[in-house]
Amino acid sequence: MRYALIVAAVLGVALGIAAVVLGGADDSPGLQLIGVVLVSVRHPQPSTRQLAARLRPTLP
Repeated sequence: MRYALIVAAVLGVALGIAAVVLGGADDSPGLQLIGVVLVSVRHPQPSTRQLAARLRPTLP
């Protein structure tokens, strides 16, 4: 399952880059926008509570 998500993310970024390049070649702002949306695939950011839990020292 994890590999499928990685492959899907890489494929989405590759398709987004291709859409930006091809959209710029024929001056298609819609295709460029779709490409930018596909390239902006990100991992979810951890919440502040999760970050605080990581930074908090553990007591023995």
